Amino acid sequence: MSATQPDPVLQTGESAHFRALESLYRSAPVNQLFRSRLAISAAGESMIDFDVDTSAFHAAGAAHGTLYFKMLDDAAFYAANSLVSDRFLLTTAFNLHFTKPMSGGAARAEGRWVSGRRRVFVAEARIVDQAGEECARGTGTFMRSHIALSGLAGYRS
Repeated sequence: MSATQPDPVLQTGESAHFRALESLYRSAPVNQLFRSRLAISAAGESMIDFDVDTSAFHAAGAAHGTLYFKMLDDAAFYAANSLVSDRFLLTTAFNLHFTKPMSGGAARAEGRWVSGRRRVFVAEARIVDQAGEECARGTGTFMRSHIALSGLAGYRS
């Protein structure tokens, strides 16, 4: 007699929360401006793979700071929000350090929760280019909002 294996499509608990956050990311209108994909594989960690496209360049031919900020903030935010399954977090501050210009191609923003679990969370992120070189890093603080994740149309668990 063989045991029935659970359907891998059905997600529960922490994994369902991670997939719902990934869905929320995809649903945000601003993300239609950037070719990017969020993946959350563990609590307190996130990864965003994205393309550095010429449409995001400044006049000197490299990525504008808005792209750095957006990807770092999102990676840190989702690392922190992966620890909170009931409320949407809000960025309250973000400190960014540019270390290398991005001139095109694939890049990755890696987010990691640092501290806090009640009301305020601290998370950091870094961007690495396709050669694996760091281009920027940042640290943000995020606070619980009154917005229920379950009330957001894009949050599908």
